[in-house]
Amino acid sequence: MLVLRLLNVVAPAYFLCISLVTFVLQIFVFIPSMFRDPSTTPLFSPALLHGALFLFLSANALGNYVLVIQSSPEDLGKDLNLGKGAEVADWLDGSRSPGSALPSTHFCRLCARVTQRHDHHCFFTGNCIGSRNMRNFIMFCLYTSLACLDSLVAGMAYISATLSMSFADPLAFLTLLPHSISQFFSGALLSSEMFVILMLYLWLGIGLACAGFCCHQMLLILRGQTRYQVRKGMVVRARPWRENLQEVFGKKWLLGLLIPVQNVESNYHRQKEK
Repeated sequence: MLVLRLLNVVAPAYFLCISLVTFVLQIFVFIPSMFRDPSTTPLFSPALLHGALFLFLSANALGNYVLVIQSSPEDLGKDLNLGKGAEVADWLDGSRSPGSALPSTHFCRLCARVTQRHDHHCFFTGNCIGSRNMRNFIMFCLYTSLACLDSLVAGMAYISATLSMSFADPLAFLTLLPHSISQFFSGALLSSEMFVILMLYLWLGIGLACAGFCCHQMLLILRGQTRYQVRKGMVVRARPWRENLQEVFGKKWLLGLLIPVQNVESNYHRQKEK
């Protein structure tokens, strides 16, 4: 438990550090040093368009990240009937209170909070993912993967121009790291260039992980399930996939896709039951 609590503090700091490094490299290294084409007008220059795209992706990723943290499940626990006296201890053991609002309501030891439609505990946000912040969490994963892909392409272009190498061969990226390490220790490669190369593989790993997690989460939403329900073997009532999507994303899903806003009509299912 002590290790998990430490990870719950270190992981968000690690993510924010990676985000800051990515922002600095993009704004102060990649964009000024690359995509210089004198034939284009300043309004439609590749550097300006690329910078606008990166800022859009970064703003959505960071905005949804903040909303996931702010959408704390703590308030939900106050509205649930957890019973009296020692009933709360049952939540610590993983059992459910008879008065819980939903079968997937769960008490998290790390958060010490009750989460409605509990999915999992995210260490990178230090918060549980449930009914209030599921949509923001998916948008956070989506835009983080896109921002990492954008940074990966920009970084490869920067390395290609700086080291005069081509990535036309698919094996060039795979052999880049071992060749760069040997050149770095031989003094033929600068430390700043080596740092960018290491960041390329970090962006690739984070981007693929976030994309895979986003796809897996969307599959569970289409089925009307949560990871907690799958792990516990809970049987859920079959519903049309459109209703499952609308319960998480709301009717105005396009607004939440373009702008980091909180709970765009995500209470559709509750209103329908009323």
